[in-house]
Amino acid sequence: MSASTCVISRRAGPSTGRRSSRSGSRRRLRSRKAAAFGPEGRYGFWVAQREPYGTGTHVAFACDDRETVDAFHAAALAAGGTDNGAPGLREHYHPGYYGAFVLDPDGNNVEAVCHKG
Repeated sequence: MSASTCVISRRAGPSTGRRSSRSGSRRRLRSRKAAAFGPEGRYGFWVAQREPYGTGTHVAFACDDRETVDAFHAAALAAGGTDNGAPGLREHYHPGYYGAFVLDPDGNNVEAVCHKG
């Protein structure tokens, strides 16, 4: 998994500091409610504001394979997270989208996703 440092501000929306020189990650997408970061041509880390406000944040980490998605889900549940979507295909997003979702103790929706078929 790869990640970039992000800050959520209701007034300013998602933002980031300087690019990480080690990972080569840069902001690749930004809107009022979401931001995505990663190396050229892909998103490695995604953060989005959920509505209604106050229900937490959605954070997604890109994984290189489905086994990592499965391991993320198992480890998060073992650490006290709440299942919010078991690992599996979610082709309504796009073909090959394999993800898992867990709510952290603060109600944030944390996702691990593999985009490879």
